[in-house]
Amino acid sequence: MAKDLGASSPKYHQIVDKKRSYTRFLLTALCCLAFYLIGAWQNSSKVHIDSTTVSYSTGCGALDFQAHHSASATAASKISSSSALDPSTAPVPACDMGFSEHTPCQDAKRSLQFDRARLVYRERHCPSDSEKLQCLVPAPVGYKNPFSWPKSRDYAWFANVPHKELTVEKAIQNWIQYEGDRFFFPGGGTMFPRGADAYIDDINSILPLTDGTIRTALDTGCGVASWGAYLLKRGILTMSFAPRDTHEGQVQFALERGIPAMIGIMASQRLPYPARAFDMAHCSRCLIPWTAYDGLYLIEVDRVLRPGGYWILSGPPVNWKLHWKSWQRTKEDLSGEMTAIENMAKSLCWKKIAEKGNLAIWQKPKDHTDCSNGPEFCDKEQDPDLAWYKPMEACISKLPEADQSEDLPRWPSRLTTTPSRISSGSLSSEDSFSSDTQLWLQRASYYKKTVLPVLSSGRYRNIMDMNSGLGGFAAALSMNSKMWVMNVVPHHHQHKTLGVVYERGLIGVYHDWCEAFSTYPRTYDLIHADNVFSLYKDRCEMKDILIEMDRILRPEGAVIVRDQVDTLNRVKRIMTSIRWQSKMYDHESGPFNTEKVLVAVKTYWVGSSNSTL
Repeated sequence: MAKDLGASSPKYHQIVDKKRSYTRFLLTALCCLAFYLIGAWQNSSKVHIDSTTVSYSTGCGALDFQAHHSASATAASKISSSSALDPSTAPVPACDMGFSEHTPCQDAKRSLQFDRARLVYRERHCPSDSEKLQCLVPAPVGYKNPFSWPKSRDYAWFANVPHKELTVEKAIQNWIQYEGDRFFFPGGGTMFPRGADAYIDDINSILPLTDGTIRTALDTGCGVASWGAYLLKRGILTMSFAPRDTHEGQVQFALERGIPAMIGIMASQRLPYPARAFDMAHCSRCLIPWTAYDGLYLIEVDRVLRPGGYWILSGPPVNWKLHWKSWQRTKEDLSGEMTAIENMAKSLCWKKIAEKGNLAIWQKPKDHTDCSNGPEFCDKEQDPDLAWYKPMEACISKLPEADQSEDLPRWPSRLTTTPSRISSGSLSSEDSFSSDTQLWLQRASYYKKTVLPVLSSGRYRNIMDMNSGLGGFAAALSMNSKMWVMNVVPHHHQHKTLGVVYERGLIGVYHDWCEAFSTYPRTYDLIHADNVFSLYKDRCEMKDILIEMDRILRPEGAVIVRDQVDTLNRVKRIMTSIRWQSKMYDHESGPFNTEKVLVAVKTYWVGSSNSTL
């Protein structure tokens, strides 16, 4: 018979102590598990974005950035006092409202210091490091998120681009109309009064615009870029450019509409694109003196046109016999100009394939076997792809023999076909190209599922890839018609891959991120930066690059930054100083990879309406 252990028994107390120890252990384990689950839940938080609200979920409550659309929102962001320990994270103040449309490298006041001959003063002239603004460019009072594509093609908020000059100056040409709180773009143009669609139909009767043969186009002196806007539905991606001039906001309007465009001009420097980039180039009364300076501008078009590419000219002097009176020019003047263009085109071995109505179209040869009467061929040592602050040259780059010419597959097959610049072995291997394509498909999927799920929703239209490599990120997104990507290849990068980007049927530009980009403020919805800060760590200040990113990013726009974790920690601290909210994510391969992904959202705020310069 078992003995009854009384309360005073030592063994009884030992048993009780053991039970208490077990209970404490169990409670401790349960607490640890609970904290682990809470931490894991917090770690899986995402940035949620819609067209009016940005909320950053943290597991400790949502930080809600309502688009209040009032100047008082400026005071909403307060930066922590930790900046006293690191000067680079000191709060960056807002610029004066007079800088709302600041374009640092196309500043009108600075341009007056430069030569007006050949319009050099309208080219890029960037401020020195000591002149750079150390403030955040404000959005105008009343700023709203742009209309979603495709509605944005036809409408833009007046508050976002508050300029009515074009509605008066181009009223009879049907470029743009003002309707209450918004602008309407009827699709008209100086040389297409029936609208861009009808004008493109006229071109389509001559050229194959819908079978995938033509994918990339260049529009010189683009106006508000309606030509490029209406080519998009035919599967043609157009790089449009125009100078910042007396017609306020042409390129700004184009980007507000969701159309690829940038500030640029044909003056003394090469266009910032590689050789053999575009399938088609276009000038609709673009006012470029094509035969001046021994035809230097047509030679530059020849450089960027692909073998077999087309050049389209409409407006003076085409069909001058019918229009010379309305153009208020003499017959002799117009006849002489047309003859000079014809002769220059022949010297480049271009073949005129049509002159119909107000259109004249030439085709570049596929090789230069029978071309010997034109400009001299450039030295073989000269790289025709170099185009960053590179003067135009009065020589043409000799094309390969006909049996070695670049015969691209039709779109969209060319997107994933190994480009000739790679298959020739000059840049990379075919295996590495295929691997890069698959890698970015995986990364884009990771972004959509984990980092920024709204990426596939149509929330973002204008996307910038600051270090595009072979164009893999853009290729992974390219079949979504609601977005397009401006691929940037840093000009100092060891591998000049921008030609590959164009061969894939994508568009892009050379650039140096130590300088400002050639665009207006608030013209991109999403910026992707793959190892940009590591690439530039010995060239310029990280904070200057982030301030420039803030300038070109729309309020409530997003940024995805990939880099080493120590670099991203510095970036994250500076992001706080420029009123961004950010969150770090593991690499798509898992937590043990030292490369991480940082996603950030630019908060909504506007400048004060009573600010002055």
